[in-house]
Amino acid sequence: MNKYNINRIIIPIAICCAVISCKVPSIVELNSSKKVPELYTNSNDTTNISSITWRNFFKDPYLVNLIDEALKNNQELNITLQEIEIAKNDIRMRKGALLPSVGLGAGAGIDKVGRYTSQGAGDASTEIMPEKEVPDPLSDFKLGAYAHWEVDIWKKLRNSKKAAVTRYLSTIEGKNFVLTNLIAEVADSYYELLSLDTQLEIVRQNILLQNNALEIVKVQKEAARATELGVQKFQAEVLSSKNKEYVILQNIKEVENRINFLLGRYPQEINRDKSDFLSLKPAYINSGIPAQLLANRPDIKQAELDLAAAKLDVRVARAEFYPSLEISSAVGFNAFKPNYLFTMPESLIYSLVGDIAGPLINKNAIKAEFNNANARQIQALFNYEKTVLNAYLEVVTQLSKISNLEKSYGLKSQQVDALNKSISISNDLFKSARVDYFEVLMTQRDALETKLELVDTKKEQMTAVVHIYRNLGGGWK
Repeated sequence: MNKYNINRIIIPIAICCAVISCKVPSIVELNSSKKVPELYTNSNDTTNISSITWRNFFKDPYLVNLIDEALKNNQELNITLQEIEIAKNDIRMRKGALLPSVGLGAGAGIDKVGRYTSQGAGDASTEIMPEKEVPDPLSDFKLGAYAHWEVDIWKKLRNSKKAAVTRYLSTIEGKNFVLTNLIAEVADSYYELLSLDTQLEIVRQNILLQNNALEIVKVQKEAARATELGVQKFQAEVLSSKNKEYVILQNIKEVENRINFLLGRYPQEINRDKSDFLSLKPAYINSGIPAQLLANRPDIKQAELDLAAAKLDVRVARAEFYPSLEISSAVGFNAFKPNYLFTMPESLIYSLVGDIAGPLINKNAIKAEFNNANARQIQALFNYEKTVLNAYLEVVTQLSKISNLEKSYGLKSQQVDALNKSISISNDLFKSARVDYFEVLMTQRDALETKLELVDTKKEQMTAVVHIYRNLGGGWK
């Protein structure tokens, strides 16, 4: 092909592309303008507990075994792993679109035309040597390979593949986010279970104490130093405490089943350390600096990757405005008798076709998809900013909670000590008839409620540490 013929082809194509590209909308690049504050508090220490693996962060061997089983059997986590497989297959599909599609085909047919048609009359009137005439009916046998390729001029297919890869990475971060939440949920439920065990022991001890007081008031009644009203009041208090016992037993069963669900197994007793829950010491917290959240929090990294994928989707949608170049080719054998099928070169067939086409007039569907891609890009940006803001606020809230719970637990402990002494004093005074039964009842009731509140405060302390570990991005590494 000479230079003149090449120009006759390229120049019209260039003019067509120029006309089409004049009306292509430009891409608006979006970047977050909001930055996280430099510090959580006045400390700029970069030490961060999120770098500690969960096996080393949690010291209780029973809890470590429960988390380990949950990571193997939890259904939600397994569902998320399948989402990763789906995203991986999407990459394969997008990658395949970049390569030519090649196939192999074979066919056979028969064609009988009428004698009084242009084709039939022509075949009959043509002077053909014997054994060379056109068969009637005419058979057709074909065997060949074909290929089709869309040339990725505008990087549409490559950007589509990059978007698929980015979403695959996003699903991995989503899996990491499920991991860290699952670990925190198991730990939360475990500490709640330990707190309920301790509350159950406190209530049972209180029932023994109230029964002793009930026996004393019965003796005092027989000695005419108390009335039936006092006996019934103490009896009612014992019954109230026994009711609390059954409520706690039901709560224990519900929390055990919640843990079993997280572990993907049917109901069974949860192995745990039932020793003194109140002696547990919360781990020391190193929160680092807010900038570390961007690297440590899986949900932030997932939102960032989703934003990157949305930007690539805009480029893919914009490329639809440009013309596409497609190349098709085929090679094979074709004959009307099987014994002629592989006769060379008579039965050889081949073709090579190139097509270039692009939207010219009605572009409403393409414009709508481009606008949708732009809107999804803006959504992804807002979601990223929201995720970063939420992560920062979660950390600040938990740091404040840990500090206030530490002070609250100290005051509650002093309150429990004071009420324990008051119980002993009130019992001695009651035996000597220096106070009435009402003061003894109120003292026991206040002591019970305060002890239960102390256990709740300890539980909140332990779960607050779990939450700050999760909020800082710990658990998935």
